[in-house]
Amino acid sequence: MESPHGAAVSAEDFGLEGPRGRVFRNVTFSAEPGELVAIEGPSGSGRTCLLLALTGRMRTTEGHAETGGLRLPKQAAAVRRIAALGPVPGVSELDPAFTVAEHLGERALLQGRYGSPLRALLRPRAERRAAAEARVDEALEAAGLDPATLPKSGRTSVRDLERLEALRLSVALALIGGPRLLAVDDTDLKLSDAEREQAWALLRSVAEAGTTVLAVCSEAPENVQVVRTAPATEEAGVEEPATEQPATEQPAAEEPAAGEPTTEEETADALAEARRA
Repeated sequence: MESPHGAAVSAEDFGLEGPRGRVFRNVTFSAEPGELVAIEGPSGSGRTCLLLALTGRMRTTEGHAETGGLRLPKQAAAVRRIAALGPVPGVSELDPAFTVAEHLGERALLQGRYGSPLRALLRPRAERRAAAEARVDEALEAAGLDPATLPKSGRTSVRDLERLEALRLSVALALIGGPRLLAVDDTDLKLSDAEREQAWALLRSVAEAGTTVLAVCSEAPENVQVVRTAPATEEAGVEEPATEQPATEQPAAEEPAAGEPTTEEETADALAEARRA
């Protein structure tokens, strides 16, 4: 696959405040094209909302960011055209009733209909079909997924996929369009240690091939830039790739006051608003 040139991503004092409080705040970092960036934080800390904001799918209220030289939130529509979502619960999920082949065929059809220039649409149908099949094969190879190894090959339903296989399929679907930025949520969710290593190896390979990758996780691997989200009462920040550091004891999280919205509620509000947009 000819690798697209990755999109540089940067943010300065980036934040989002919803109807019930802050979702994330004071996010500042800079990533080069083709870099793998881990967005690390506990569930409910606004990490998914930050991912959606950086891909132009959620409007923020504080600071600014740029993706591929496009300023956010002003040029969000243009950012959406160069950024693809992998799995994001409630936003871009696999249909468990669809087979692997159906998902791939649908994405290739949509990409051919909406993502190709006019001159490509004027090519003979057989030529367009061959080009679509080539894009699918290249995306599957980049994602490390061989449908022939699945229980029912391409006829395997999504509900029958292992978690890592489903992640690979989501990444392949996102790569069919040749994005400059790939965004993945819940990278390490429900994965064993060995599977987690494979997942990060996959995302590293995508980044090394030229596509910038933003990946939400609970625990980032070593030697990647880490952007940390935190509950609204704490400060978010960025960590550069580092070697081993001594573990420090973390203070217990404070309970929200009676009637005060939790960070989970604030994040849910923001996600609901993004889906309505």
